[in-house]
Amino acid sequence: MAEFLETAELEMEETIENFENNLKTIRTGRASAGMLDRVRVDYYGELTPINQMAKISVVEGTQLVIKPYDRTTVKDINHAISAANLGLIPQAEADCIRINVPPLTTERRKQLAKEAKKYADEAKVNLRNIRRNANDKIKKDKEISEDTSKEWLDECQKLTDKFVKKVDTLAAAKEKDLLEG
Repeated sequence: MAEFLETAELEMEETIENFENNLKTIRTGRASAGMLDRVRVDYYGELTPINQMAKISVVEGTQLVIKPYDRTTVKDINHAISAANLGLIPQAEADCIRINVPPLTTERRKQLAKEAKKYADEAKVNLRNIRRNANDKIKKDKEISEDTSKEWLDECQKLTDKFVKKVDTLAAAKEKDLLEG
């Protein structure tokens, strides 16, 4: 197989990984440490993920407890969670932060399902861009015979279809999870 297709496949896998990470940050009404994956805290001038600064645990499926390794960062972590616009209200205590995860309303569930769909659309656009770039490289390579070129273009399309289907499957599962709650 051509190096063009191998490169395209690696880039597509990266796109899927990124899409999965985006889906993890959409809350489903249950508390999960992944909800805070995108939150960064200014720690000595460096934006640091919360999971590198604190132990995050789930209590009874409805509450997150964040215990910073350094007690002096409680205020900073609390502020970062508030500023992240997650719809969560952190409550700072002496050495930890508690976040009660309220059940989602039907309207909020639909809103989050739209957000998941938006991420899916972005992932599909990225996959198509990767396909287009690979196709351009295949077409421009003068050392490839016309038959081989057509074969590789077909393979590239099959690869794209496979990854688009994966995006659709992941998005449908997330939407189902959100709407059934």
